[in-house]
Amino acid sequence: MSAACDRSAWARTSGRRQRGLTLIEGLIAIVVLSVAMPPMIVAISNAGVRRASQALALRARWLAAERLETVLADRHSAARGWSFITTSNYPAESSIAGFAGFSRTTTISDRGPGLGAGTGYRLVSVSVTFADPLGGSEALTMSTVVSDYTP
Repeated sequence: MSAACDRSAWARTSGRRQRGLTLIEGLIAIVVLSVAMPPMIVAISNAGVRRASQALALRARWLAAERLETVLADRHSAARGWSFITTSNYPAESSIAGFAGFSRTTTISDRGPGLGAGTGYRLVSVSVTFADPLGGSEALTMSTVVSDYTP
C-alpha cells in the first residue's frame, strides 16, 4: 500500500507548476553573474575616465587656440607688430588662472620660405600640458605660421 500511496502523491504533484529555482539553477545564476559583472563594472568605470579625458583635452585645445589668437592679434596690431612676435614676450605659464592643473608654453622660431632655415616667417607653437584622470600627464601642441608680410 505504501507504493500505491507514493504513486498517487507523485501523480498529484506532477501536474502542478513549479515555482522558484532549484539549487542548481540558483548556483548557475550566481556563477554567471560573478563572471559577467566585473568586466561590466570596469567598462563603465573606464567610460567615465575617457569622458573626463576628452573634456580635459578640449580645454587644452581651447587654451592653445587662445594663445595662438593672441599672437596673431599682436602680429596685426599697429602697436606691437612683427618685431613683438618673440618667445620672450609670451612667457611660460606653469599655472593658468581658472584652469587648475594646466600649464602652457609658447615657442617661436624664425623660418624661411618652405619653413626651412631663413627669415620672413615665424613658426609659433603652443604646448598645453595637463594631468589626465589616471594621474599621468598629457600634452597638446598647436602650431601656426606668421609672416613678415603686411598688405
